[in-house]
Amino acid sequence: MRIRVNFAKTSAMRFTGHLDLFRTWERTIRRAGLPLAYSQGFNPHPKIALACALPLGFTSQAEVIDIWLEADGDLSAVQAALEKAAPPGIQIQSIEEVDARLPALQTVVDSAEYEITLLEACPRLDERLATLLASETLPRQRRGKDYDLRPLILSVERLENDPRSGFARMRAALAAREGATGRPEELLDALGIDPLAARVHRTKLNIV
Repeated sequence: MRIRVNFAKTSAMRFTGHLDLFRTWERTIRRAGLPLAYSQGFNPHPKIALACALPLGFTSQAEVIDIWLEADGDLSAVQAALEKAAPPGIQIQSIEEVDARLPALQTVVDSAEYEITLLEACPRLDERLATLLASETLPRQRRGKDYDLRPLILSVERLENDPRSGFARMRAALAAREGATGRPEELLDALGIDPLAARVHRTKLNIV
């Protein structure tokens, strides 16, 4: 049985990395008493697949994970067990059974959408955005390799300022395909904004 779980990663787990999140889910499934399936071979691995890595420090309302179980079960009972076993910082939103023959979850994510809230004033932000969006290329480096950030930026727009702080907010849609992923912190850096001076919240994963 292959189930797909939509969940939120809240501020309580903001500094939990991708690998630790994977281990957290494995422990959660065990605590829930669900029959987690494992791969075959000398070094079996739990059959769990997260859709798209969320960088450290980000929160999200749109995370997706596929879990394979050794036996079929009632979805409402599975959801209740996961909700009870989940640690603070993981909020189960919905659960569904999906065809076991579907492609790997990581291969069907097309793009991701984010809300970015700045933590300090940013002079001439509209001008910076206009310059970035008018650029034909945005040469960058990631792990020592050259790449062009510009085609990975699908859209960026201003939102109303944060009502509590008065600082600027933006909405960004970035490519999230295998081998072609735009990262919000690199977008911020291209705008001349320190990524540590912003809060990033993923609002949607677009799956094709």
